[in-house]
Amino acid sequence: MLQLRPSCERCNVDLPPQSTQALICSFECTFCADCVATHLHGVCPNCGGELVRRPRRLGESLVRHPASTERVFKPRGGAA
Repeated sequence: MLQLRPSCERCNVDLPPQSTQALICSFECTFCADCVATHLHGVCPNCGGELVRRPRRLGESLVRHPASTERVFKPRGGAA
């Protein structure tokens, strides 16, 4: 099950479970759409994998399977 991390690893902006602005790689590294477009160009700086739109978890599914609260912040990571 996806962790649904709560923030962008690069800029630390909040990305709640219902956000359409969250993108992930196959290792669940999480970035906001702005960082992906402006700095990362669709490539995960951690693994080199493709960044794609993260599925949203809503309603009862979110209640039964809550999103992660663990923030991963690597401000120096990623392409400059």
